[in-house]
Amino acid sequence: METVYLKTLVETVATGNLSRAADGLCITPSTASRRIKFLEDHYGYSLLDRTGSALVPTEAGKLVVDKAAAILALENDLLTGLKNMEQCDGIFFCCTNSFGIAHLPQIFAEFMASNPDTAKLKFNFDQPDNIVKGLRECCYNLAVFEHCIHCECFGSDEFTTYSLPNDEAVFVSSPALSINAPKLTVDELFKYNLYGQNEGSCASKFLATNLRSLGRSVTEFNNHIIVDDLHMIINAVLAGNGIACISKGVVEKHLNSGRLVQHHVDGFVHARKRTLFTDLSKKLNPSTESLKKCILDYFQS
Repeated sequence: METVYLKTLVETVATGNLSRAADGLCITPSTASRRIKFLEDHYGYSLLDRTGSALVPTEAGKLVVDKAAAILALENDLLTGLKNMEQCDGIFFCCTNSFGIAHLPQIFAEFMASNPDTAKLKFNFDQPDNIVKGLRECCYNLAVFEHCIHCECFGSDEFTTYSLPNDEAVFVSSPALSINAPKLTVDELFKYNLYGQNEGSCASKFLATNLRSLGRSVTEFNNHIIVDDLHMIINAVLAGNGIACISKGVVEKHLNSGRLVQHHVDGFVHARKRTLFTDLSKKLNPSTESLKKCILDYFQS
């Protein structure tokens, strides 16, 4: 028997309603009803009491639901085990956009130079909360992200961690805006357009936390323009359309060439902790171990 039938029964009992169960399973109520009918015909018992306002299990239904929950838990363990087997020979790496843009190309070039035959590489960019979720669900065996201020989304005993040099978040502007002072008050920046990523991004959380510590808000900028693409943000700032608070490593070449100017703000914490994560309970395969070494060596050189 396909487990979707058991899932449908478990969801129906949990919600007490076929329509809500169907919504949760992304099927129609009639499909959910047919699945329940199939189970009742298969086992020869009525599994749901339909006399009240909510659907509740009969005595036979309670037994089937209990056993179904155990079967579904075993299936989930099986799928997790298969996913772990799939990852044994591959590299599944995730990092934030800023780390990927600023550092990953050089790290990856060094890695491929010493591991030319490596196959099955998967590289993703995501936000810290999602990266931690992916590590917990065994989607990644190696990850790097910058931390938001006073914010931890993982337990200290969940992963093996390696501290990397801090990231530095700075405000940047085009020389065309004539904001020449390296250190400013936040009031001096509020008169400009601010380009930033969506509120869920690490950079936005970092900026919002800094502003809150000063009793201020991003709403005080002349305009707050949300752009999810970091390259578009950089191009807008290069064109003199506004300013951005961004990882210094992402715009290092523009700062060095003089196309952008960096600014620190009085009262801001500009340093962000950065960490490399691996699974606490599993030994890394040789190729992933090699990538980990490349990342650590990159920051020690």
